[in-house]
Amino acid sequence: MIRLLERLGVPKTLMLGFLAVAIFMTGDGFELTFLTKYMVDQGFSSSQASLLITVYGLFSALGGWSAGVLAEMFGARKVMLFGASWWIGIHLLFLGVALPSGMYPLILGLYALRGIGYPLFIYSFVVLMAQYISPSRLASATGFFWTCFSLGIGVFGAYLPSFVMPLVGEYRTFWFALPFSILGTIMCFFFVPKNKVVKGEGLSRKEQLKELTEGATILVTNRKILICAVIRIINNLLLYGFPVIMPLYLSSTHNGGINIFRTEEWMRIWGFVFVVTLIFNTFWGWFMDRFGWVWPMRWFGCAVLAVGSVAFYYIPRWFGANMLMMIVAAIIVGIGTCAFSSLPTIMTLYAGKEKQGAALSAYNLAAGLTTFAGPGIATIFLPLLGYEGVCWIYAGLYIFAFVLTLFIRPKQPGFDARGHRIREAKVEIDPLQVEKTV
Repeated sequence: MIRLLERLGVPKTLMLGFLAVAIFMTGDGFELTFLTKYMVDQGFSSSQASLLITVYGLFSALGGWSAGVLAEMFGARKVMLFGASWWIGIHLLFLGVALPSGMYPLILGLYALRGIGYPLFIYSFVVLMAQYISPSRLASATGFFWTCFSLGIGVFGAYLPSFVMPLVGEYRTFWFALPFSILGTIMCFFFVPKNKVVKGEGLSRKEQLKELTEGATILVTNRKILICAVIRIINNLLLYGFPVIMPLYLSSTHNGGINIFRTEEWMRIWGFVFVVTLIFNTFWGWFMDRFGWVWPMRWFGCAVLAVGSVAFYYIPRWFGANMLMMIVAAIIVGIGTCAFSSLPTIMTLYAGKEKQGAALSAYNLAAGLTTFAGPGIATIFLPLLGYEGVCWIYAGLYIFAFVLTLFIRPKQPGFDARGHRIREAKVEIDPLQVEKTV
């Protein structure tokens, strides 16, 4: 296993850090598949339930934007530990105070604040990847990073509560997130290495603030990075939009829901999306490093997800409560979601070595905004267009991303200007070679 990870470009010093990401994200994803239904069952409207996830995503975007530059300035491990401690503390208040109170503003406020924590944890780790892993292997390693992310938030984060919830109820199931987040934090403290380079040393407060704002201003000054960021936002719309609307569509009668699956059945269907990503996150990273970064994203990412957007709506309409056909839809979404693993590599190349931290912050900001945009689209359009209309909006945005990929042509090692592989070129394969990229 260690040799396989080394061939993917993952150095031994980071391997337990990847595992810490998977374990921590298990805790973060524990309530994702049933929170909206829980809120509706407590008497809140579907709009209030989806707004909860939407605002959470907005604050996650804030955490994601700041993570890259903060990790460069103060050290990734310090920022990861701060983010994890923030998440655990706010989660305790959310469960112990907000939910029992039944006060929506308090529930909304605390849940939103919790959203800052997990991006600081996981996206700070991306900075370490950029410093420890050679650029020619970074797409493969990024694919493995998203495999660990999916293993946590999607596989264990969906399947474990689907078995726990029928035994202890929905509210008590929320508490089972804590052991995973605490264990991930402990692993980070002991096993995540320090930065090779800490840019914040010797900088004044004004210079540090300038570094932080570059994560946003680079989107204005560099059009290619802006295009990549928009594609990144669209990339995961379904991962955060469908957990908002599909529990209501498939497992209730709210807003015209068809109510043909139990909540735990829906959770297991959705968990299968992430089972697929365990394979394809790593596969697409490996594939893109060898056969091209952009065209797989265009055809197997954007085009496939446009199909998956509407498949989840129409398959239960056409085939009824058919778990096998829903798993087919889950496979489609899982395969497509993974085909964007080259984006952080492309963005750092477009930024240049001096602004790689800003490019990663822009990437993280986009990754955070997708957790806002996915539920946000559902919040705005579900009352107006229903579930079918929301699914078609998602599909249209993936078609838009398909078009945007035509405007990015990064210079990939071993490929010519048109993105064709140079036969005599040998892509660097030494997994232990370390190149300072910051």
